[in-house]
Amino acid sequence: MKIKKAIIPAAGFGTRVLPLTKCLPKEMIPIVDKPSIQYIVEEAVRSGIEDILIVISRGKSLIEDHFDYNPELEEKLISNNKMELCKQVREISELANIYFIRQKEPKGLGDAVLLGKEFIGDESFAVLYGDDVILGENPTCKQLCDAHIKYGKSVVGIKEVPQKDIYKYSSMKLSKKEENIFEITDMIEKPKKGEEFSLYSILGRCILTPKIFDILEKTNKGSGGEIQLTDAMKVVCLDEGIVGVDFIGDRYDMGNKFGILKASIDVGLCHPEIGEELKNYIKFLSNII
Repeated sequence: MKIKKAIIPAAGFGTRVLPLTKCLPKEMIPIVDKPSIQYIVEEAVRSGIEDILIVISRGKSLIEDHFDYNPELEEKLISNNKMELCKQVREISELANIYFIRQKEPKGLGDAVLLGKEFIGDESFAVLYGDDVILGENPTCKQLCDAHIKYGKSVVGIKEVPQKDIYKYSSMKLSKKEENIFEITDMIEKPKKGEEFSLYSILGRCILTPKIFDILEKTNKGSGGEIQLTDAMKVVCLDEGIVGVDFIGDRYDMGNKFGILKASIDVGLCHPEIGEELKNYIKFLSNII
């Protein structure tokens, strides 16, 4: 069955990139000329998603404003004959049916997803983490949707991470099914040394069935004193298994200072307006460093 709904958790504080995120939601950090969350929404839309619930927290109304209409700005652009810019601004508000809900307390990713229970109903749905921008010709969310249709199970996007970083993420117990497709039978969030199953971790994307909500309602606080989505998915793993897709795409951690810089450079190099100028600047720098 086609996946039509998605949840984007975007309620975190962004403490890893302070002081930038003291007043600016980390999801609104720009990659050249678009905020990072717009890239995530666009990926969902390119994957066939029609209805998107963005989970925000206090102080993140800028995200709502970005996806809303701005008649005054559009009128100003039209009066200055900037029709292409006006078209781009309006298209942001028409990407999909976008809804918002507040996570009133920082209870974790699992709690943020649980807030979408009524919105999702009895459908399978996508989760696109608000920290992770993944760029590529074939949208990562679509790669997971295709795997869900083929195998009929929950699906997670996975990648190998360096040994030194696995303790910051989750670790998957898995075996290969075909090419970049794996069967996951167990997982652990932020494993201590010696607890890791492998260096494969969930990075930014999931397709879940609605049974996850009943599990989340019974899930106790885990790592960091928060309700971890991984702990709920572990129950699914042990019961019926989960499919892992070693996705094709370039991932940028927008909760990480270097990730933000890298995303801006990579996107900037391909940007039709500034790409050539940026290339020349980098060449100039390489000669003086």
